[in-house]
Amino acid sequence: MGNQYQIELFSFPNPPARPSQPEACGLRHLAFEVDDIEQTINHLKIKGISVEPIRIDEYTGKRFTFFADPDGLPIELVEK
Repeated sequence: MGNQYQIELFSFPNPPARPSQPEACGLRHLAFEVDDIEQTINHLKIKGISVEPIRIDEYTGKRFTFFADPDGLPIELVEK
């Protein structure tokens, strides 16, 4: 949507019913684009939030990671 927002729709065959994993039915997750993923991860870790290791998207080459919100739902960080 312009250069400000992006909506991605995914479909997985036979996804699990639980809402806590990215491949689950229902809301997949929210993602936020950040300027510096390592700086953002360090900020979260200082606050006591566990963050998954950084991965590289095989299609875009962008670095990304996940952490959980207070309800255990995944939130993604994607580096610009």
